[in-house]
Amino acid sequence: MAQGSETRSVIIIGAGIGGLAAGCYARMNGYQTTIHEMHTLPGGVCTSWERKGYTFDGCIHHLAGCRPDLRMYRMWRELGVMPRDVYRPEELIAIEDPAGRRLTMYTDLDRLLEHMHALSPQDSTRIDTFIGAARRLTQMSMMDLLLARPWEMLSALPYMGLMGRWGELTLEQFGARFSDPFLARAVGQIQYDFENIPAVVGLMFLASCASGDFGWPAGGSSAFASSMADRFTALGGEIRYGSRVNGIVVEDDRAAGVRLADGSEQRADVVISNADGRTTIYDMLGGRYIDERIARYYSHPPKQMEMALHISLGVARDLSDEPHALVLWLPEPVEIAGVRRDRLFIENYAFAPETAPAGCTALQVGLTTSYDYWKQFSPADYRAAKRHAAERVIDCLERRWPGLRDQVEVTDVATPLTTERYTGSYLGYQAWPVPNQSMLDAFSGKGLSRTLPGLAGFYMVGQWAGGLGLPNVTAMGRRVIAQLCKADGRRFVTTEA
Repeated sequence: MAQGSETRSVIIIGAGIGGLAAGCYARMNGYQTTIHEMHTLPGGVCTSWERKGYTFDGCIHHLAGCRPDLRMYRMWRELGVMPRDVYRPEELIAIEDPAGRRLTMYTDLDRLLEHMHALSPQDSTRIDTFIGAARRLTQMSMMDLLLARPWEMLSALPYMGLMGRWGELTLEQFGARFSDPFLARAVGQIQYDFENIPAVVGLMFLASCASGDFGWPAGGSSAFASSMADRFTALGGEIRYGSRVNGIVVEDDRAAGVRLADGSEQRADVVISNADGRTTIYDMLGGRYIDERIARYYSHPPKQMEMALHISLGVARDLSDEPHALVLWLPEPVEIAGVRRDRLFIENYAFAPETAPAGCTALQVGLTTSYDYWKQFSPADYRAAKRHAAERVIDCLERRWPGLRDQVEVTDVATPLTTERYTGSYLGYQAWPVPNQSMLDAFSGKGLSRTLPGLAGFYMVGQWAGGLGLPNVTAMGRRVIAQLCKADGRRFVTTEA
């Protein structure tokens, strides 16, 4: 911990990953720090939950910084989440049609090259170009640049042309160049089956898996968050669980503390919000500190959210010989939660034995959905709608794995209302894209509003403040404290756990 008297205090709203990271670095640098968390557990949307011996994960898919030589890995060490065992499945994803034809995006690029050539020899030129680009990108870590000093950013210059070219087209557009009809459609779905993803993002994920940068940390999201919370308290920080913040105290246009749900006030020199942006800006601050860009962003939430509906199943079946991520094309469309769907994105956690009893498997289907669809129901109809959605998913999986219906031991359905209830996030969102923001900017941490116009002594961290994924929000918490130290004339220091 930094030397010197602790004359400055920080209050953090929310024990999500961004808040926990900011808290840890604040303590390393001698700030008195308290986190107020409305839930009884740390992590926010970085969470998992147990049902009858099965663990269902709601957050981590690929974690950057799993290689000890990376800057990101050092940050994880500083925050107490590394070292730990890391699982590295042999494929990024697989896409399968009803006839059983499958594109498997192996993380071994030599194996992937051979596989794709066998699927479509006539597309060899396009395949070679794609795999060649992935090979080049294995030599850099895009996420590691989040922690690079300005002069260290120069290491990315040799790759800018490549990234620019592949950033100008989506995966769907690149896939449409294939002469093989199956690959022409399948290539567009290799990035979590999200739509309109720049091809460079798919390449970056494939390259990062191939290089060992990306992996899945043993224990999953809850264990990850708990390790960071333990690091914060070991550094002398305090987390007050069940402590909902209703307002931010402002004096002379400076944040001076928080007002809790019980009416009491807690004072601090600096306030950092890791709560969702809409609640922070409009509810806690009354919408007094906004500009046109912020107002426009929050007035137009999208109607649909990717992966906002989680249908999780615990099945008494060993699926360890199946891909860990699978886009399954359906023989005919099926309506699930008010949307006609022609495919499912399935995550198979058989690679992580701690997620299920021996010989069993935790499965999760992530679906696009809307808050309004679920909000319309009465409590009884809401429960019935969740059961109906789960049944439709099981029907689809039964066709792929006959007998699976009778092997389902646990069914769990989490909707945007679930996220809203546990995290307080506006409409159950985990933030939505900034208008006109490129995907590269999102992954590089360029955001919307980490400070607010006219308000001093206040910062925001988390996906609402800009950037996608755990590495971004963690690095954001780190940068906020570095910025605070600079303003206070302190040398920013870090220590490893």
